[in-house]
Amino acid sequence: YLEMSEFGWTIDPIGLRITLRQLYDRYEMPIYIVENGYGYDDQLVDGVINDDYRIDYLKAHIEAMRDAVTYDGVDLLGYTMWSPFDIVSASTGEYDKRYGFIYVNYNNNHEGDFSRSKKKSFYWYKHVIETNGEEL
Repeated sequence: YLEMSEFGWTIDPIGLRITLRQLYDRYEMPIYIVENGYGYDDQLVDGVINDDYRIDYLKAHIEAMRDAVTYDGVDLLGYTMWSPFDIVSASTGEYDKRYGFIYVNYNNNHEGDFSRSKKKSFYWYKHVIETNGEEL
C-alpha cells in the first residue's frame, strides 16, 4: 500500500522513523544513516533538471528522521545520500537510474561526455544544510 518509485522501490518515510525507533530501542546506540536516496531517470532539459520528486522524497525522509530524534528520543548522529552525483546503480548496473544532486551526462548506451549539471535538488539540499535543517 506504499507509494512506489518508477523502479519499483517503496517510498516509506514513516517506515524509516519506525525502524529508527526500533533499532534505537533495541541497541541503545547512536545511529548513522549512510545510504538513502531516490533513483530516477532524470532528464536534462535545456540545461536544467527539475527533480521535485527527489526533493519531495528527501524532505519527507528528513522530516521522519527529525521526528524520530525530537519525539522518539532516537540518537541519530548523521545522514548521507548514496552519492552527491549520478553513479552507476549497484543493484542494476544502469546509469540512467540516477541518484545524485548533480547530473552526469552519460547513459546506459555509453553515450555522453561526463559533463556535470547541478539539479534543482542540489540547490534545495544546499539550503537545507545552510539552515541546519530548519528550512526544508
